[in-house]
Amino acid sequence: MREDAMENHLRTKMLALEDSQAYVGSLKHFCRDHELICIRPQKAGADSVMNILRSNVDLGGILLFEHYGGRQAGLELARQIHAARPELPIFLRREQTPSLAGLSERDAPRFCCAYTLNDLHILSDALASSIFSRVYPNQLVRGIAEMSRDALAQLFPRCEVTAQSPFLAVKDRLVYGEMFTLIAIESGWCRGYMMLQAEEAPLMALLEPAGEAAMDFRQLNAALGEATNLIWGAFKNRYAGGGAQNPALLTQVPIIVNHQRRYISFGSEDPQLCIKYQLRERDAADGRHVTLMQRFVFNLCWSPGDFQETPSIESLVESGELELF
Repeated sequence: MREDAMENHLRTKMLALEDSQAYVGSLKHFCRDHELICIRPQKAGADSVMNILRSNVDLGGILLFEHYGGRQAGLELARQIHAARPELPIFLRREQTPSLAGLSERDAPRFCCAYTLNDLHILSDALASSIFSRVYPNQLVRGIAEMSRDALAQLFPRCEVTAQSPFLAVKDRLVYGEMFTLIAIESGWCRGYMMLQAEEAPLMALLEPAGEAAMDFRQLNAALGEATNLIWGAFKNRYAGGGAQNPALLTQVPIIVNHQRRYISFGSEDPQLCIKYQLRERDAADGRHVTLMQRFVFNLCWSPGDFQETPSIESLVESGELELF
């Protein structure tokens, strides 16, 4: 991953349900200026939209035109979306009314805001309060990606490991793949959890030595657990300093897991920091790669003002605080 990619603001992916060509150009400019990556269904219709929502696409929210698919069809689609993925914020574009006025008491609460082309500031303010309400220091995000790449490269020596640009998952609680590890993150300035998620079969194939018998899934469990420990150990050594914890404030919240729905909730509405890593076997001719998802959920404590990086030996020598003996 390029260094400059880590310097950009965190972005999030939005599903744009808009069939007005007059708005498409404005939408593209707006998304570019507000750190949004917009995707659109290739096929029109509610079935196509619901198929997307049932997949593993990571979304921060939905931009919905009230007449998408026909008069009043957008409102009916919003009901289906809310029933399937109630955690995703929906931003409703209306033709004339820049508010939720006129919507029924049942429909209005489904939307984060309503806006028109004449006043996009309403949409900007809603995005700032619901999606970009949490700031992750660039130094922290860049360091997490570096230490995670190092840990994965150590455990998957046959693979080239690259990290995609980090992004925010806002209230999106779907679990990616079948493999899932979870470890508590504890420091003076943050408390929460780190997760690694992946699909089992392709990840196991990367660990199997060529020409040998297939691996047992327990070996894969151990490898992914070791990766989790390595990343947490590096995080602790590099970032666990700073801030002071009050033992009386060390509260906990229930973690809810629904295996059938592949759903997990940490009792927090705060945006999660997410980074995807691609593991590609260097000698493979087919160019296939395996994706591993990393999520940070700082749901118990978040004080970025107290964040600081533990200085390395090299930096202390360069500053003159230490000298080589």
